[in-house]
Amino acid sequence: MKRRPLWAGVTEAALATTAKEVLPDRERGFALFRFEHIIHTEIPMAVATACSRLAGILLVTILPAANLFGQTLTTSWGDPDLQGIWDRRTITPLERPPQFAGQAYLTEEEVAAYEQRGRDREDGRPPDNPSTAPSVHAPDLLDYGTTVISTHQTSLIVDPPDGLIPDYTEAALARRARQREARRQRGPADSWEDRSLFERCLTLGLPGGMLPGPYNNNIHILQTPDEVLILNEMIHETRVIPLDGRPHSPAEMRQWLGSSRGYWDGDTLVIETRNFSGKASFRGSGENLQLVERFTRIDENTLGYEFTVEDETTWVRPWTVSFPMRQTEGPVYEYACHEGNRGLFNILSVARNLEKQEAAESAPNRPD
Repeated sequence: MKRRPLWAGVTEAALATTAKEVLPDRERGFALFRFEHIIHTEIPMAVATACSRLAGILLVTILPAANLFGQTLTTSWGDPDLQGIWDRRTITPLERPPQFAGQAYLTEEEVAAYEQRGRDREDGRPPDNPSTAPSVHAPDLLDYGTTVISTHQTSLIVDPPDGLIPDYTEAALARRARQREARRQRGPADSWEDRSLFERCLTLGLPGGMLPGPYNNNIHILQTPDEVLILNEMIHETRVIPLDGRPHSPAEMRQWLGSSRGYWDGDTLVIETRNFSGKASFRGSGENLQLVERFTRIDENTLGYEFTVEDETTWVRPWTVSFPMRQTEGPVYEYACHEGNRGLFNILSVARNLEKQEAAESAPNRPD
């Protein structure tokens, strides 16, 4: 028997009067995300656009299971099953491009045009990637992906509603000015410590390492009753997150990936991370960064991912990113970044050679 669409019989008027009051604010984003996944794969775009803005929260409240297409997928011990290898490749940008200002979703025609722009770009980067300098990788070695995310969002940022990173605070601007001044006292490659943690193959940090990038866009999730392990293909970072209710590490114990603790909120895994090291800045944030991640199994082949970052010393308000990941076949091979990091060696070597050239050019002429 053909399955009746979940949206059948729902009227805009009924949804408009109830949707905003169904869930508390912190749960709304992921509820809407789960419904977006359905409407953008099951119903015409015209209906989807109208329903997504009015109906998502209500329908997901009526149908709260993580897997809206059937029974919740669970482990042998009864927890929601998030295990697998998940692919986050997409050309959807983090922030909303100016041409889509005030527009949260793309139409089918806009999706096709945007993806064509990506195929037409010769350097292998997504359509609105601002980088113009040559990449250290050949275009055919980059692996951003070729499609927008299945929800057709115009940006990965879903809050603030304009799809843009909030303004920086005065304290953050002053901090950045001090950092720029300190860098002026040194050359760009006086030492390996003058290069980024990424160039040094140490870490992409959090949540930066969870965002789509130019390659190595897989994560591998494994579960036990007491812990969740998240292996990030990029720089092969591994997080082991306790689920047993233990407290965070002491505030004086700062780490590049912070102190993470997880718990189940219904069918959603929530991971709260704090106590970051100030050395692992995410988009200008400091050691006061607080991160909340939410993982929800949407269906057999889709994992919903959302994070919210807050740092009152960096941004004027918290902001949230949300996007789906697709299940993919494994295995994930080790990215031996540090062992093969000829790029860093070459950067330092070139800097030393330039110093020798400058010294020779500035030396007084010697008689023959």
